[in-house]
Amino acid sequence: MGNETNYNINLDIKYKSLEVIDVPSIVESCTEKWFNQTLTKVNNSVVRLGIIEGEFHWHKHDNDDEFFFVLEGKLIIELEDRTIELNPGQGVTIPKGVKHKPEAPIKTTMLMVETSCIIPTGN
Repeated sequence: MGNETNYNINLDIKYKSLEVIDVPSIVESCTEKWFNQTLTKVNNSVVRLGIIEGEFHWHKHDNDDEFFFVLEGKLIIELEDRTIELNPGQGVTIPKGVKHKPEAPIKTTMLMVETSCIIPTGN
């Protein structure tokens, strides 16, 4: 990938409080290689669903931590000094200011939790 224009990142909040979120139906209807949808807001944070295959670019978030949790597939997060590999049921928090590059060698479904003001493509 490597080109931001190929990312479909939706910052609108799709579900209000008390609405049921059916992740499998969203995944089933997705035909894109890099899809990110904000599902809901919880206090000052948002929960996003990522359905991805391929690479994102190197980036960092100057003011925000970012939590990744894999539901299906495999997520590899390259850092400047090491690589983190996440399988289903595993998660990690990337602290603010840490440069990282997520990639999914196979179709991967993940949840992300971050502040509602984060810029997903980085600062």
